[in-house]
Amino acid sequence: MMNKKIGVLLIVLGFGSILMAQETSLYEKKDFIKGNDTLLYRILYPENFDEKASYPVILFLHGAGERGNDNKKQLTHGSSLFTEISHRKEFPAIVVFPQCPADDYWSNVKVDRSTAPVSLSFQYEKGPTKAMELVINLLDDMRRQNYVNKDQVYVAGLSMGGMGTYELLSRKPDVFAAAVAICGAGEPESTKKYATKVPLWAFHGAKDNVVDPENSVTMVSALLKAGGSPSFTLYGDANHNSWDSAFAEPGLLPWLFSNLRPQ
Repeated sequence: MMNKKIGVLLIVLGFGSILMAQETSLYEKKDFIKGNDTLLYRILYPENFDEKASYPVILFLHGAGERGNDNKKQLTHGSSLFTEISHRKEFPAIVVFPQCPADDYWSNVKVDRSTAPVSLSFQYEKGPTKAMELVINLLDDMRRQNYVNKDQVYVAGLSMGGMGTYELLSRKPDVFAAAVAICGAGEPESTKKYATKVPLWAFHGAKDNVVDPENSVTMVSALLKAGGSPSFTLYGDANHNSWDSAFAEPGLLPWLFSNLRPQ
């Protein structure tokens, strides 16, 4: 009986791996070269993509654990949300997953991992990291394409990517129609640049022992003080992987795509 259960489990796991591989294959491998620097990324085009049409763009920033140069790990969390058949039909969009090199970070921040949760000291004033600078350049290049709807450019990220989301909003406050920051953190003062321009939905787990949930509370409070109207979901039983709950929110994509960049 035990061998049969193990066999069934292996079949299920194998089927799951096949599905993941199929979903991943929908994202084309690309690289963006600027001078001597290269940013690896994956891109998902809508079904029946037509260059003469106009599509929303979603930029997704992964977490620290998915850094590297394989141009694959960045799809570990969140990519399947956009390959789901019903979502592709209801929300046709261009989805971009850049990959941060292992020795870099999306946000300019000092991370002290000797504490739990980690200690963070943001340094936006020093300018963007090389990885963030390349993301900005890639974004600028994409927005020049005729098939990109400039009024529907969105950014989302988790953990390190949530930190990158907040920083990117402060550096490009007039570009995005909406943003999603999951278990992230940032520089509260910078929210004044985008609080009234970009609708934001923040998510965090109350039991997060990697990135303190107080970081999201602080950013949401700063947005409110700056005149913004952010949405905030705190999951009482979630640890650092609050992205699982966020991705399962039925209203997430409808909310995201309902926002247009202010004219």
